[in-house]
Amino acid sequence: MKRILLAVALCFFCGSCLGQSACTLSEHTEYNKKIKEYTTEPFFITELVDHLPLSTCVPAPDAFLHHIVGAPDVLDYTKDINAYMRLLASKSPRVKVFSIGTSEEGREMLAVIVTDEANMAELNRYKEINARLADPRGLSEAEAQKLIAEDKPIYWADGSIHSPETGAPEMLMELAYRLAVEETPFIQKIRKDSIVMITPIVEVDGHDRMVDVYLQHKKHPDDQPYPLVWWGHYVAHDNNRDNLGVNLALSRNMLKNFLDWHPTVMHDLHESVPYLYIMTGTGPYNAWLDPIVISEWQEMAYHEIEEMTKRGVIGVWTHGFYDGWAPNYLLSIANNHNAIGRFYETFGNGGADTRVRTLRPPDTNREWYRPNPPLSKVKWSARNNINMQESAILFGMNNLASNGQKFLNNFYLKSKRSIEKARNEGPAAWVFPANDPRTGEQASILNLLELQGVEVHRTEKEIRLPATATEARRESPRGQRKAGEDDAAQKKPQETVIPAGSYVIRMDQPYSRLADMVLDTQYYSPRDPRSYDDTGWTLGALRNVKTMRIADTAVLDAPMKKMAKIELAGGIDGQGKVYLINHNADNTLATLRFRLANTQMEAAEDSFEADGVKFKPGSFVIRNTNRDELDKAARELGVKVHASNVDLKVATHPLAAPRIALVHNWQNTQNDGWYRIAFEDLKIPYTYVADTRLRETSNLREKFDVIILPPMGQGGAAGLSAMIRGLPLRGKAMPWKNSDETPNFSASGLDTTDDIRGGLGYSGLSNLEQFVRDGGLLMAAQTSAALPVAGGMTDMVNVSDARTMQAPGSVVLSSVDDKKSPIAYGYDDKLYLYFRQGPIITVGLNLPGAGGGGPGGGGEEGRSSGRGSPSDPDVIQGRPYMTPERPVKRTPREQELFVPEEVREFARWAIPRNDEQPRVILRFAPEKELLLSGMITSALTAWK
Repeated sequence: MKRILLAVALCFFCGSCLGQSACTLSEHTEYNKKIKEYTTEPFFITELVDHLPLSTCVPAPDAFLHHIVGAPDVLDYTKDINAYMRLLASKSPRVKVFSIGTSEEGREMLAVIVTDEANMAELNRYKEINARLADPRGLSEAEAQKLIAEDKPIYWADGSIHSPETGAPEMLMELAYRLAVEETPFIQKIRKDSIVMITPIVEVDGHDRMVDVYLQHKKHPDDQPYPLVWWGHYVAHDNNRDNLGVNLALSRNMLKNFLDWHPTVMHDLHESVPYLYIMTGTGPYNAWLDPIVISEWQEMAYHEIEEMTKRGVIGVWTHGFYDGWAPNYLLSIANNHNAIGRFYETFGNGGADTRVRTLRPPDTNREWYRPNPPLSKVKWSARNNINMQESAILFGMNNLASNGQKFLNNFYLKSKRSIEKARNEGPAAWVFPANDPRTGEQASILNLLELQGVEVHRTEKEIRLPATATEARRESPRGQRKAGEDDAAQKKPQETVIPAGSYVIRMDQPYSRLADMVLDTQYYSPRDPRSYDDTGWTLGALRNVKTMRIADTAVLDAPMKKMAKIELAGGIDGQGKVYLINHNADNTLATLRFRLANTQMEAAEDSFEADGVKFKPGSFVIRNTNRDELDKAARELGVKVHASNVDLKVATHPLAAPRIALVHNWQNTQNDGWYRIAFEDLKIPYTYVADTRLRETSNLREKFDVIILPPMGQGGAAGLSAMIRGLPLRGKAMPWKNSDETPNFSASGLDTTDDIRGGLGYSGLSNLEQFVRDGGLLMAAQTSAALPVAGGMTDMVNVSDARTMQAPGSVVLSSVDDKKSPIAYGYDDKLYLYFRQGPIITVGLNLPGAGGGGPGGGGEEGRSSGRGSPSDPDVIQGRPYMTPERPVKRTPREQELFVPEEVREFARWAIPRNDEQPRVILRFAPEKELLLSGMITSALTAWK
């Protein structure tokens, strides 16, 4: 009997059986004292966060962490933050914790739900209602309104997608505790009339490395500080640019959790500008978003700004930081799925330091959108950051709870209007035609859309529509042909024919706006404010996949079947000992080659025909191999192989499976991470090599066949200098290895070294040059092209910055210039490319009067100064007029290699032999035909 009474008593005091109302609260005197001590000014705090209650049954953060949230000089690891959240859930019936997935390195990402006990008991019901409102097809208006009245809105806050931004994970622990235990009417309103969801850390791998870097420097303040080499396992700041590709584990986990719960608001917490920027954007806003959500951004932001300003908090502003155009951010998960995506930027110190910060204009300028600007000098602390974030987001959460029915109704309306899009603003559908030769890339992009929640259907028979059913798209500007079209395709069709087996993305579905947004073309006016990010992203063009924009709603009535994940049919057909694979530029061909690395393969150097089947240049030729092994690989990869006994006459060359080195430096691994993802997705083996290792390895050719330099740093001579120098050789050696002080520096797939200083060095440059001389292939991308060019490894290749051009991430047209190059195998004559600002690469001798074509090719030689217009002949005075010779018309290639005779006489030594001259594989289209999506200005001026 005593044992039973004791159990009941314990249950009463812990609140886990009878509800948390059994707990008692008091003032947490010591915690509150520290809040005030660590807050540097009274205008960096509000009454919402100037205290924290002490619960008798739910442990406050300091009881677990041994410091208050926002304490100076301390940061917490993922395992400790996650453990505290689980501790809250074990002690409070108002808190629930579950995993939303793991990172590349195995760390757990959490979702923490905080709401009152009644709502917690109905979580599954609210989840069902949100899913129904997200897809209201077949739902009557009365039924929808009944569900809205029953529902509770969800506010999902997430922290630290960017590893150096360390304040939010700390703040979110205090926020979860406060929401769980505080009994003020303000907090009770949030708990009762909404559901708060918290993901304390998005980039869990990088967060732990950031804590290592920070705490190591605090212990050794006189040593040279470490850079944060890997913000995450793969990429750095651009992990917040992965919403369209969904390559990273964090992106997949966050997307899946969103589609499971359909939160009303998704709120990213960032750090950069002073003191608190609340996102609305300058515009232009994304043209595919429902105008309702743009109004919601404004309404929510100005509510929080007003509440903070009324309390005397300074430096809270909006508008002038971000534009709202690109759909590739983490918050775009919400905006692209009819919810509200938003973010804050608070002032951070790169850790938890307290120090004086000096600001300059424009940060301190008073503007219409910043009437109460930051100070020019302030003592800033981690606790200030906590106060600003937590106060503002509490106002936002209370706003959602107080107006939940309105925001839920808006969510329903946005979903409903997306379904009506096909018959309202259009288009009716997007079609991926069955006759696209690139079936692998087609399936890849369709599966990516399905991952985002977009429905994909497949036609059961051929569909014929009027010619006007397909709207004229600017796939090629100025009415130019589409990539891959022949002359017959340029003739005006009598009707639109959609082959049987084509894939259809219907625009009468909940996520029609997302599909339309990523498949259509984009135009960003040069008159608009400077873009914050990419301006063009047409996925079909970027993936070299054909798409059709269908305006006629009759396509929706055609018989079609909804698809699950698209699996391609592959394998061997026919009989014989010669196996042929048509080269269609699908990436799966590379996967096949490396999967069967020990199988001898050849590439045809021209087109040919076998058994009535036409094969393109580059097609694989495999002789006398194990048929079962090849068939198994082809089936699993969806590659079609034709077996034949044909006696091939076409010339071939060996198709290697080379040993690849992918280079990184020790300052920034942002760009090489995307390369690593691509290689790993395609199952292409590679060795991850540091620039310092190249410096120390003289026999590179013995180890590698190909060395790839991803974009590293800036271009030009300054970029080469930075690559050679690397991290300065100051102080003592800086090992990058796991240790007691840095337990999270390295992980499987990353690199280690005894010293990260010194960069490539001149010896590394020399080793790379010798690698090339020994027959190795050096591939330098974008800014890294400065190394072989400025480093003296090339002839007739010039790299320059595009200072006069604006091209902030656009989709542009190019043409294949050298169709005999293996690089061009499988591609059509025209090809779309992603281009972001530069560098500009041209070919030509740097001699007076010598050729040199821009990316669009050389043109006529300009006339000299004199009478008349640019197209008129000059007239020399004092002698009879003579008609001038007509300018010589040269192809771009001829213009690049042209050297006038008078120059050739004194510079023969500078002219490479024909077999040593650079080959131009791709050439940008002329300026008037260049742009497909985004913005590009002054291209011709930049190239000249």
